[in-house]
Amino acid sequence: MIRTAIYGYGNLGRGVEYALSQTPDMELTAVFTRRDPASLEIHSDAPVYHIDRALSMTNDIDVMILCGGSATDLPEQTPAMAALFNVVDSFDTHAHIPQHFAAVNEAAQKSGKVAIISVGWDPGMFSVNRLYASSILPQGQFYTFWGKGVSQGHSDAIRRIPGVKDARQYTIPVESALEAVRSGSHPELTTRQKHTRECFVVAEEGADLAAIEKAIVTMPNYFDEYDTTVHFISEEELKRDHAGIPHGGFVIHTGKTGWNSEHNHVIEYSLKLDSNPEFTSSVLVAYARAAYRLQQEGQKGCKTVFDIAPAYLSPLPADELRAHLL
Repeated sequence: MIRTAIYGYGNLGRGVEYALSQTPDMELTAVFTRRDPASLEIHSDAPVYHIDRALSMTNDIDVMILCGGSATDLPEQTPAMAALFNVVDSFDTHAHIPQHFAAVNEAAQKSGKVAIISVGWDPGMFSVNRLYASSILPQGQFYTFWGKGVSQGHSDAIRRIPGVKDARQYTIPVESALEAVRSGSHPELTTRQKHTRECFVVAEEGADLAAIEKAIVTMPNYFDEYDTTVHFISEEELKRDHAGIPHGGFVIHTGKTGWNSEHNHVIEYSLKLDSNPEFTSSVLVAYARAAYRLQQEGQKGCKTVFDIAPAYLSPLPADELRAHLL
């Protein structure tokens, strides 16, 4: 059994716990939290420790799954933990992946451990499909659509506006843009043409609704480049109708083959997820298995999903994979 630990027990950490309960070759050894361990209720019977305890448990854990946030947690936590353990994280700030990789690789190379970063569905599974498709059809281009789903980062950005009590923001692909891409016509699409944003906002009593709406639709880097609709609803409606965290999306690659590029091809990969964090957690667990196997082979350093052969993700031995999945 691969001895696995969870570092951070929020939505992602809970999802890892659920995913590990469905794996035949992995077990949850410990949960680490910044909170008071006695206050944490988990579903399994694994022990819960304060994160400081991890430093003394390097011989008890085969892989540490890091479940912190990308903004402030993982840039510090992943290099620190890679100095002690094989680790997997879901760092998803695309623009900062090269710097994150460099910092984690330095730590993992020194410790002789394996670290796999930016694991999830985007970056992660969508990344792999972009690579496969663009390698197979180099004369072409790919398009990525997200949604319909809750963007946790955008929802949090709305909640930080004065007068907002709670909020959910949905990213929605524009259907006409999807159809244009699927047709193989290689359209040039702007950010506004690809997605819309829909916001459901619970305002504080007496708040200026017009000011909140203006702050949302003009917010740089979040909403100003999109057609954005704002709905003000009650707290009861938000809890009743928007409690889940669904998401998903599409990676579509269109390309041409033939001596004169006369034949069009469309490759499409799609996800429809009831729970964004639980699916991401399941991807993390599969790559945690890969991290352990690579380290057992003597490898070290930082990896991404591009570096992991598919067979390392499966609990099945190679002969069974060839017999049943190939």
